[in-house]
Amino acid sequence: MVRETIVIYRLGSLGDTVVALPCFHRIAKSYPSARRVLLTNFPVASMAAPLPAILGESGLIDDSIAYPLKTRSPLKLLRLSLAIRALRARTLIYLMPPRGRLAAVRDYIFFRLSGIREVIGLPLSRNLQTRVVDKESGFLERECERLARTMSALGPIDLANLSSWDLLLTQPELAVGQRIADQLNNGPFIAINMGGKAVENDWGEERWTELLRRLTLAFTNMGLLIVGSTEDLARASTAATCWQGAVVNACGSLSPRESAAALHGASLFIGHDSGPLHLSAACGVPCIGLFGDLHRPRVWHPYGSMHRSIHCTSGMSGISVDQVFETAALLLSASAKEFKLVKAT
Repeated sequence: MVRETIVIYRLGSLGDTVVALPCFHRIAKSYPSARRVLLTNFPVASMAAPLPAILGESGLIDDSIAYPLKTRSPLKLLRLSLAIRALRARTLIYLMPPRGRLAAVRDYIFFRLSGIREVIGLPLSRNLQTRVVDKESGFLERECERLARTMSALGPIDLANLSSWDLLLTQPELAVGQRIADQLNNGPFIAINMGGKAVENDWGEERWTELLRRLTLAFTNMGLLIVGSTEDLARASTAATCWQGAVVNACGSLSPRESAAALHGASLFIGHDSGPLHLSAACGVPCIGLFGDLHRPRVWHPYGSMHRSIHCTSGMSGISVDQVFETAALLLSASAKEFKLVKAT
């Protein structure tokens, strides 16, 4: 019997992949015996990990093919169409953000011409083209909630269940995490990420250094793990010089999945609006996310009541060290019971 092939269309990098994890689990549950092929970009930036590297050996996907970003080349589009047709897939799962109905129709026509007969999750309706506004907070729904709505044809997705966010790490990956824990004396530790590919999301080295100085004085028994890309290495080393306990600067030395294994044991994660924030949240680590996006409050906030998002719509400079330190002290001293949006002024 020929094994069925389905195509999953999702572009982006680390954070984009993690917020879609519950959908990948739903797809695997709906098509357990199918060959699941990811159509995605390779990669989006030097500081951003491609989706296949994040899903790794999880078993959620079996293979991947490259999607040429922002191309208008008829030849490249023809090659892509032929590559999709060669898969002999009849079904495509559409996990893309809403870009207008015209773009959705254009994508539908392209995939039909590429041999696809069924497209699930295509946002053709007004309901799927717009983000739902939460009646209590007045904020837009999170991206993971919107994606779950688009997958309703496959069945319910329980975003509150930690198993929906499971990266399905392998034993070798978990062993790397244990090695990091050993370097931190197998004690409690805080994890941070100071980097990210968006300059406007940068809180600034001086603020990070002051925060670390205050945290290590208040929580003297805790270690510090710093994750990020190679570009973050020098900056992280400078900021961490004030830390009194054990320090592991893992910037550039771990794959995204190895970083997840290392983050599993953290008591708290603090980071910019970047991939490692979402990776930590998926690992069940209480997170403090620092956001300065003017246009989309809450869309990329981590999901779950254990997390806190400090969101200053005038920019990252409006977030004070006091705010972050006080929020960290709260989460480290007692478990959070409900989600709060901490608004910076």
